[in-house]
Amino acid sequence: MLQGLTLGQKTLSVPIIQGGMGIGISMSNLAAAVMKEGGIGVISAAMPGFAEPDFESNPIEANVRALKQEIQKAKKTDGILGVNVMVASQHYDLYVNTAIEAGADLIISGAGLPLKLPDYVRGRCMMAPIVSSGKAARVILSMWDRHHHAIPDLIVIEGYQAGGHLGFSKQDLISDTCQSNEQILKDVLTVIKPFEEKYGRHIPVFVAGGIFSHEDIIHIMRLGADGVQMATRFIATKECDAAKGFKEMIVDAKKEDIVLVKSPAGMPGRAIRNDFVKQMEQSGSQAIAKCYGCMIPCNPAATPYCITRALCAAARGDKKNGLFFTGTNAARIDHISDVHTLMKELIGEE
Repeated sequence: MLQGLTLGQKTLSVPIIQGGMGIGISMSNLAAAVMKEGGIGVISAAMPGFAEPDFESNPIEANVRALKQEIQKAKKTDGILGVNVMVASQHYDLYVNTAIEAGADLIISGAGLPLKLPDYVRGRCMMAPIVSSGKAARVILSMWDRHHHAIPDLIVIEGYQAGGHLGFSKQDLISDTCQSNEQILKDVLTVIKPFEEKYGRHIPVFVAGGIFSHEDIIHIMRLGADGVQMATRFIATKECDAAKGFKEMIVDAKKEDIVLVKSPAGMPGRAIRNDFVKQMEQSGSQAIAKCYGCMIPCNPAATPYCITRALCAAARGDKKNGLFFTGTNAARIDHISDVHTLMKELIGEE
C-alpha cells in the first residue's frame, strides 16, 4: 500500500497525480474519476475549448469558457483538482487566473520555467512547477524565494521517457545521454533542502516519465520521492476524455511505433508514428490555414505544422491525421481498463 500525504490544507490519500494531457485528453471526466480514487485529477488548459461551436472564430473565449465548465464539473467530486497550464502558452496568465477562479486546487506548470507563477496565483491555490533537472529546480526556487518569498507546494520531475513535450535536447534523447529519473530526483532533493529549512516545511517531490507499475512507484518512493505523476496509462481507460480511436492507438502501439517528433513549440516531443508523423518526416511541413494563437514560440510563417489542429484530430480519434502524444511505455499497454481498476493495481491492491 502507498502512504498518503498532506498538501497544503488538503489530504492526498493516494500519492498519484494523473498527468495533464492536451488537447482534450484529460478533461473533467478523467480528472474526476482519479479524484474519486484518492489521487490528484488534472485538467489540461491546452485548448480545452476545441469542441466549442465558436472555437474556430473565437478560440480564446471558447477556451476560457470550456476550462471553467470542465473545472466546475470535476469539482463536483471530492478531492484535489489540478490544472496543467504550459508556460509556453499564449495568454498563460489568463488561463491560470481562469483556473483559480473556477476552483482549481493546484496549478501545475511546465513547458518552460514558471518563474512568474506566484505573481498570478497570489496565494489563492497550490503551485507545482515541472522540472527536468536539478538546475531548473534551483533556478525556479531561487527566483520564487527572491522575488515572491514563496516556494512550491510540490514539485513534479518529468523524466525523458515521458510523452508530449520534453524538457531535454533532441541530441541527448537520441544518444540516450539524458539523466535518469533517479539521478534527477537525487539532484532535486539536494536543491530543495535549504529552501525547506528556510520556510520550515517539506516540499513534496513527484516523479513522472516512464512510471508504469506499482513496483516502479515503490522503487522511486524508496529513493525519496513522495509520489508519482502518470499520464499515458490513464489514456487507455474508459473514463479518459479522448475518443476511442486515441485509446486504440495507445493499445495497438508497438515499441518501434513510438518516436521523437519536432514540435512547433520548439521542443522535441514523443508520439506514435502514424501517417501524419510519416508525412512530417518526409515533407517536413504542412500548410497552415489558420493560427489559433496557442504557443508563444510558434511562428506561423515558419512552423512545420499546426500543433493545435494535429492534436485536435487526435482527440477526435482521427488515426491518420492526428498527433498522438505518448510516453515510452505505451507499448506495454494491451487493453482499455477503467480508472478504479488501474488505481487499485498501482497502489498494490490488485
